[in-house]
Formats: sequence, C-alpha cells, structure tokens
Amino acid sequence: MDVPGILKKNGLSITEGRVKILNLFIKNDGALAHADIEKNTGAAFDRVTVYRTLQTFVDKGIVHHVPTTDNSILYALCKDDCEAGHHHDNHVHFICDQCNKTICLDEVIVPNVKLPKDFNSNRSEMVVHGVCGECK
Repeated sequence: MDVPGILKKNGLSITEGRVKILNLFIKNDGALAHADIEKNTGAAFDRVTVYRTLQTFVDKGIVHHVPTTDNSILYALCKDDCEAGHHHDNHVHFICDQCNKTICLDEVIVPNVKLPKDFNSNRSEMVVHGVCGECK
C-alpha cells in the first residue's frame, strides 16, 4: 500500500506522524489500541497527536473502530471502499482467546438481523471469540 497515496487521496497532508501511524496499520494484520500505537511510534509523538491522527483517520474512512467486550477502543485499517463519513466495514471481528489479537475477517460478512417492526438499524457489529490460526 502506498502511504503517501492514501493520505493524498483523502485530502490529508503528508506528515511524519501520519506516515508512521499509517505504516503501523499496514504492517500489522490485527487491530491496534492507542497504547500500541504510542509504544510503536516512540517518544516523537505525544498522546494528543496520536489521538488526533486516529480520529482524522476514522473521519476520513482510513481506519475504523473495532468493537471490544471491555469497551476499550481498537482501530483497524479500512477496506478500499470506505470514505469520509461512510465506513463499509460490515465484517466479523475475531478475537483470539490465547494471544488476544483482534483480526478483521473481511471475507466474513455480518449477517442481516431481522428486527421487530418499527426498529431501524444503523449498523451491526459482530465479534467472534476463539483461537486464531497462529495459536492453533
């Protein structure tokens, strides 16, 4: 993936922080927590810079939030068809019970849920727990 190209496509200036954080997502196949990103970017970026960069990436459709059982926030790289204000990440998230890695299963779509009359859904999230291929 071309990091400068992704940033330009989304109308973002190419800064050292954005490049470094986006590279972390590209190199990691699982979801990342704010603390993971802080740890891997070193002392060069403070918490606020990391937070603002993540929020900008979410707003632009570059990364998405991943649901967790403890209400912490994880972030994962979006698919190519996401854009500002329109995430199309209707896939299952898998949490490995052994290594605690959270993985986006892009090929597994969240099934439609038939809701009672007068109920409207805005989004659906599905988390599956088990053992990943690396830990098996």
